[in-house]
This record gives sequence, C-alpha cells and structure tokens, in this order.
Amino acid sequence: MTPPVSTSFILSVKVGALALAIILSSFLPAQTWTADNGNGTFTNPLFYDEFSDPDLIRVGEDYYLTGTTMHTMPGLPILHSRDLVNWSLLTYALDTLDLGPEFRLEGGEIYGQGIWAPCLRYHKGTFYIFTNVNGQKTQIFSATDPAGPWKRQEMKISLHDLSVLFDDDGTAYAIWGYNEIRMVELTPDLLDIVPGSERVIIPAGSGIGEGVHFYKIDGQYIITSSNYSPMLYMPCARSEQIDGPYGVTTISARETYGKGNGWRLEGWGRNGSAIDLIEPTPESGSTISLHQGGLVDTPSGQWWGFSMIDYNSVGRLTCLSPVTWQDGWPYFGLPGNLTRSPRTWLKPETDFPVETPYAPYQRSDDFDGPLANVWQWNHVPDDSKWSLAESPGHLRLHSLPADSFWSARNTLTQRSVGPQSTATTTLNTRGLEAGDAAGLALLNFPYAWIRVSKSSEHLFLEHYDQITDIRFQKPITSDTIHLRVDCDFDAEFARFSYSEDGETFKPFGKPSTMVFQLKTFQGVRYSLFNYNENGNPGGYADFDSFTVDEPVAAAPIRQIPLGKTISLSSIADGSSIVAWNGFLRPVAPDSELATSSAAHFQVIDRGQGRVALKSNDGLFAKVTGVGAVGDVRLVSEDSGQASLFQWQDLLNGDIMLMSLATNRYLHALPHLGELTSADSPGAAPDRKGGACFRWEIVD
Repeated sequence: MTPPVSTSFILSVKVGALALAIILSSFLPAQTWTADNGNGTFTNPLFYDEFSDPDLIRVGEDYYLTGTTMHTMPGLPILHSRDLVNWSLLTYALDTLDLGPEFRLEGGEIYGQGIWAPCLRYHKGTFYIFTNVNGQKTQIFSATDPAGPWKRQEMKISLHDLSVLFDDDGTAYAIWGYNEIRMVELTPDLLDIVPGSERVIIPAGSGIGEGVHFYKIDGQYIITSSNYSPMLYMPCARSEQIDGPYGVTTISARETYGKGNGWRLEGWGRNGSAIDLIEPTPESGSTISLHQGGLVDTPSGQWWGFSMIDYNSVGRLTCLSPVTWQDGWPYFGLPGNLTRSPRTWLKPETDFPVETPYAPYQRSDDFDGPLANVWQWNHVPDDSKWSLAESPGHLRLHSLPADSFWSARNTLTQRSVGPQSTATTTLNTRGLEAGDAAGLALLNFPYAWIRVSKSSEHLFLEHYDQITDIRFQKPITSDTIHLRVDCDFDAEFARFSYSEDGETFKPFGKPSTMVFQLKTFQGVRYSLFNYNENGNPGGYADFDSFTVDEPVAAAPIRQIPLGKTISLSSIADGSSIVAWNGFLRPVAPDSELATSSAAHFQVIDRGQGRVALKSNDGLFAKVTGVGAVGDVRLVSEDSGQASLFQWQDLLNGDIMLMSLATNRYLHALPHLGELTSADSPGAAPDRKGGACFRWEIVD
C-alpha cells in the first residue's frame, strides 16, 4: 500500500479556500449546482455529479436522457428537459435488478457491474433502453410513457456496449465493438438477431473506438465513439451506405476544461484488493478529455453534442457542446475552433425559456418521506430492514451482519457533488446493539467513514480510511451525534468531523485522499450505513436528517462582475495584463505598469454573458485579423463583434475570455512578455498555457 504524498502541501494550498467557501455559503440561501447561468448561457458540466455513459434523444420538443448506474438501485434514471440545460428526474426505469445473491451483497458483489452503457431510443410510440448487465444477456426496457411504467425483457444474445438504429424502413440494426465495429439486424420483436446478418462494417485499425452511438442524418450513417488509447478523444465514422465503407475523423479532442489528471489507482483499481496510488499529473489531461457521447438536434435545426468527462474523484460528468457541421462532419465546437468545446456558451434555441434554473435532484432529506429522488441503494436492498415509518421523521436502518463497510447491505447512497460540497447527518444511537456500526461514509475504492460503534457496554466514535488502514477511536456518551464530511474535489481531499450540539464541529481523524478508479466505475458517493460486525443482525440506527451544502454553487464569485473594474493576472506566470501603447500586454506583477491604472479594465455588459473590456483611459479591447500576436488592440470605440468576449467561468475566480471574432481565447504566452493574442484553442489541463486568468475587483 502506497500512502498519499504531499498531503500537507495540498492542505496548505486548498483548505483555506474550502473553509472560506463554506463560510460564505452560510450567509447564502441553500443552492445546488445548475448549469443554467440565468443570463441566456450555460456552464458545463450539466450536472456536477456523476452521470456517465449518457444517451440523449429528442422526441418532438422534448428531450430525454439516461445513463449508467452500475450496482446502484433504483437504476437507469429517466431525465426530461425542454431546453437541454435544465433537467428534471421523471423516474427510474429499473426499481431493482436481482439476478443472484451477488446482486444482494450475499457471498459476493457486483461493484462496477450491473446496468451500464444504455442506448435510449424512440420508435413508433415506444421508448426503448438497450443496456448491458455483466454475465447476463442484453436487457431491453420499454415504455410508452417515459415516466413509466417500464417493462424489462432479456434478449437472447449479449451485445457488448451496443447502439441501435431504427432505419427509415423501420428495420432495427445494432452495432458494437472497439476498434472493429460489428453490426447485426434485429428481429422485429428486438429480442434476437436475424440469422446470418452479422458482419464487420468498420475494420480494425480504422481509428474508431468504443461506446458507439448510431445515427442516420440527412441520408448519412454516422457513428460517434470514444477512444482511450493512448488518450481519450472522440472519433466519428460516416458512410452513405449502412455497410460502409466508413471514413473516420476526430470530432472532439483535448478538451479538459482546465482539469489535469488527479489521484489514480494503479490498474484503475482492478488489481484485487491492492491500493497503490498514482500521484496527480496536473499538466496532463490524457485521462480527462471529453469522450463517449453523441448528437441531438433542436426543432430549430441546431445541433448539439453530449459527452462525458472523467473529472477525477467526483466521477464522470455529462457536458453539452455546440456542434459545427463542416464538410459533412459533426465537429464539437465553434467555427474557427473545431474539436474544442466552450465551457460557457449560449443555451440552445428552444421555445421554452426557463426563468428559474433548476436541478434534477433533491439532495438534502429530512426523512419525512418518501426518500429524496437522488438516493440509490448500494446493491439490492432488504426492504424489511429499513423504514421511514417506524420512527417518523427518521431513516431507520436495521443492521445486518457484514465483515466491513464494503460488504454492508442496505447502505443508502447518493452522488457526491462538486466542485466542493459538505454532507451532514444527525444520528440517533439509542437503538444500536453490540457489534453495530452506523455512520456516514464516502463510498469509493478506497473508501473512508466516520461512525458510531457499540460494544457490549460503550459507544465509540471511529474514523477509518482504507488508504492508510488507520482507525481513530474515542468513547462518547451522547446518544445523538452529528457527523459531517467536507469534500474538495479540486484538491481531492475530504475531512470528517463531528458535533455533539449540531453547531460546533470538531475534525476527527486525518484528511482522506479521494481517487478516481474503475473498480466501482463510479465517483465518490455519500453513504449512510448500519451493519453488525458480530455476525448477527443487531439493532437499528435512526438518521434524523441529511443535508448537502455546496459553497461554490452558492458563491457570488460565479457572477460576472458587470460594471465593475477588475484586474487580470495570468495563472501561468502571474503576469498582469495591462494597456500599453494601444495593445494588451502581459507584464511582471511587480512592475510599475502592473501597479498602475493601466492594469484596470471595466467589464461592460453586452448581454448573454458577453462583455467588452474598457481600459482606464477609455479604450476598448478589439480583436483584429485572425487574432494573432498583436491582433488584440485598444481602440477608441466599441467595435461590436470584434470587441465582444464570452466570459468563461472556470470557477474559484479563474476565467477565460473567448473572442467572438475568432471563437478562440485571449492568450498571453507565459514567461515571454509578448503582446497578447486571441488564438488559443482553450485551457491547458493545468491552466498554465496562457489562456487562463484570475480576476479581482479593484477600487
């Protein structure tokens, strides 16, 4: 086991920012992450919690979305939207999937298995979801109403990571594979393949990946895919004939939104019980970039791309990208900057404006019933061992025997939410019996928890981290205790704490490192648990409430400082952007220019998140030519499109400024002192390529 290194350095840099954000959030109304900025724009991700392997369709003026849920129950969420940005949860297509004892955590487990890579389709009044289950044949869910009920059937075959296309004549085809793509025709009942119909339509070595999405658009057969070797990117295949030949090109690559590789597990966590950590490589985004997704259009004729991004320990997030068709290819991105997707952009053109942005999930829960819609059980629950009715206003978990938290049944989980969040629960321990252990956990591999355990006579507060394999313990006497965990998914550390009065929280144990892994194929999950370590059913734990606070979602720094005067400094080298001789120029932060009014710019509101920059002497920044070095000038009059920048919020005071003249970003090449340009394709994974800036309001 390799313990994390440089923890003290990470804490010294990040813990202050997290603490400040949490303090700020205490003065603001409770909020959760929404992509909708309320000004006609949205900021990726659509949800700052895991939503992996997304598939999205339009039916009339309505959009529907589902994704992978693996071993959690209920599974296959069905989300609905009218604008592609604000989503509501309609239902889950699957209540439970009990296909053997390992699905119930009885003598085995299905972590990282279960329901994955769903294909959502609509044909002749019926919605279909084709999905994979490890060790089983392909499953089909169908419904005439997306809100349910959904019927499950099993196909007679297993098609790994499939996508289905209903062609113009109604014939259904399925494709699947990695590197080599195979296709079959499905029988009319969709439960089997037509004998003799299997063939290879894209041979190995073409550059195509996996996670395919199959479309027919304007007479062309189009297949989007994800490739992961040697890095993540999105190849696309196209042909006029369903059997090919298919040409292949890249439609999205290197888009990390300024995020580098975080903590990883050696072998992605698939090496049995070994926990060997790989240190972050923030300068590399090879395992981060947008990948695995597809295409959807609006009734107005716009095209949009959706895809996921492996955003370190918070999990795989879903993002939305404008699509530019060029030479018949659906490139993610804007003209002049293809394959790179803006983090902030104009919302899709629809006839359904949303005045108050909203999120699909209710995260906090007072347990007055029913359970908040975000909750999912870890594996199939024993419904006789939990209740919201036995003690009204509480979630009661009766303990079942388990060797560890990993194998504990009836653990209730929900996705953690980034970039920072705090989960707090109130636990009443009066019903615990000897051997019971109940508390709050971060379900991941490795996992960590804070809990109350009971011996034959005493109660103990305990903390455990699977990485360090160290347990902290202290006796307690109160039968009500408040448990909390603060998570910073940028720094990838978590801090557990407790309170006896619900107001003053004391840290307990040491900070935990959070990692990205593919053992569970999920990000970190907040979890409530109660199990018995003596090998017998024990007593019960009553959870009085569960709250999730999101300081960044509520922070005023997400607002554009319209009308304010700001300074801009490069994240790459700390240089200040100043007005100089009719140009924008980076200078040393301690230089005379940097400390003068030449470094001050007024942010002029141009609507829809677009701004003009006005220097202290009344000149406007204007992008000329192709945005090369020296093409960012200062002129006496606002020049319309050439003076517009789309504000790109990277959170925590970090931004990019996208020129509407080039669809590329204001750029100050680090350490050289050259004039600025507007030709950067986007953020480097460590934000040190020269296109990322930190802004501050100045007097």
